[in-house]
Amino acid sequence: MFLALLELRAARGRFLLMGSVVVLVSALVGIVSGFTTGLGDDTVSALRRLPATHVAFATGSDSDQFARSLIDDRTAAGWSGEKGVEATPLGVTITRGTTGRGTEVDLAAFGVVPGAFTDPGADDGRRLDATRPHGVVVSRQLLNEGVRVGDTLTVDRLGIRLEVVGSTGRSSYGHVPVAYVTTDAWRQIRFTAPGAPATASAPAAGLPVQYSAMALRLPDGADTAVLEAADRRHDTATVPLESAFAAAPGYDGERLTMTSIQTFLFLIAPLVVGAFFAVWTVQRTPELALLRAMGASRRRLLGHTLAQAAVVVATGTAVGAALAAGLGLLVGEKVPFSLPAGTLAGTMAAVALVGLAGSALTLRRVTTVDPMTMLGAAR
Repeated sequence: MFLALLELRAARGRFLLMGSVVVLVSALVGIVSGFTTGLGDDTVSALRRLPATHVAFATGSDSDQFARSLIDDRTAAGWSGEKGVEATPLGVTITRGTTGRGTEVDLAAFGVVPGAFTDPGADDGRRLDATRPHGVVVSRQLLNEGVRVGDTLTVDRLGIRLEVVGSTGRSSYGHVPVAYVTTDAWRQIRFTAPGAPATASAPAAGLPVQYSAMALRLPDGADTAVLEAADRRHDTATVPLESAFAAAPGYDGERLTMTSIQTFLFLIAPLVVGAFFAVWTVQRTPELALLRAMGASRRRLLGHTLAQAAVVVATGTAVGAALAAGLGLLVGEKVPFSLPAGTLAGTMAAVALVGLAGSALTLRRVTTVDPMTMLGAAR
């Protein structure tokens, strides 16, 4: 180990160069991991917040279900009457609105039944109230964009006026901040034709009584067979909540793209580290041969090489992790970036392991060094 540290000091320029490459690779992996998590949260955080275990869609809506699926009132009533499962209608649609002060915002309207388990409540202001069907509880991002509790939010092209009665935590769907409305208000937003007269206090007459899906909650340990039987009775397709994330626009494509980038970085790291230590081993072959001639065992030479690799990889990974975490603090909530400590630690551990695996590619050359090489060189 002492000799390994001496070599690190003697060839510090080379090792600093290699360490810098490890820093950049690990920082890039951490940054990509942060964007992967952040983009995922920005796409489906509203769905993750739902205290549901499953979501039931109309059959035949195999993709983009929240936009294509429609559950009628008969199906909703049937699910609500099922024993052993809580069920409540859920509406999801993306729209745009303008406050009375001229602030224009995009929003994802989530229609929920006030008081149901999907009702998010309110951190500030009042929660949704069935007696005031045009109230809206906005997520924190909309507050950051200029919406205030007490504002009147007018849905573009429809003229539907919503009163901002409260706010809740960060919640988004398809990279759009979420606004929670009653199911009656959601039906009006979803089914009212542009230019049609809007009612100020209640949904317009004649609108379909339909919803995007049914949010379901099974008790812990309950048999999911009840859901399969209910699906057959109500002509629906039920999926676990995590599987419903794929119904959010762009979720699968974004995850595939970011995961592919991470995979290539994990492949690049061992190749770069392995190439460096392969060249370094060739350059120091005479020194290794001298050590063998002096009686050093192969195990000691292996430990010597791995110690150098561990110092370079561990130090570079730690610095890269600090850079990735610093970027997260720098950007704040300006971009969809999220890198929890657990995710960062796991990602950096993976980078360190693949880096050490790359250095292991040079171990065979270390163990096969012939001590006669040095003796022959002396002659």
